[in-house]
Amino acid sequence: MKQIESFTVDHLRLLPGVYVSRKDRLGNETITTLDLRITRPNFEPVMNTGEIHAIEHLGATYLRNHKDYADKTIYFGPMGCRTGFYLLLGGDYSSKDVVPLIIEMFEFIRDYEGEIPGAAPINCGNYLDMNLTIAKHFAKRYLDEVLYNINDERLNYPA
Repeated sequence: MKQIESFTVDHLRLLPGVYVSRKDRLGNETITTLDLRITRPNFEPVMNTGEIHAIEHLGATYLRNHKDYADKTIYFGPMGCRTGFYLLLGGDYSSKDVVPLIIEMFEFIRDYEGEIPGAAPINCGNYLDMNLTIAKHFAKRYLDEVLYNINDERLNYPA
């Protein structure tokens, strides 16, 4: 079988950042898949499921209520390797185009107080596995160490 494109990225050189993973055509529409890499693969611990799940609920809620991106958000969810998230947007975007949106979303997560949206047995199949405190820690870290001063090295996959 042909290896999928995301497996060809050198994960030993990949840094936390915002990357365009792929662009697909669906009729006349472009779907941009973004790789929101939170931790450095194979060099630092991955996120645990509780914080991933909290970020997923908060991020999806934020995006689907965003004044400009609600109708463009197709999917937001975790990577199986637990080092980040995929965001699929309807439209043709560069990684730099979406940095302001990603900053807004992670500021929302960092500053969030209260009950996590959808964290109830009627809304979620594993509602008890949420860790807001650590989700906020990862959001703050991603903002401070990556997003606020992002550069080309963290916007383009390593060659």
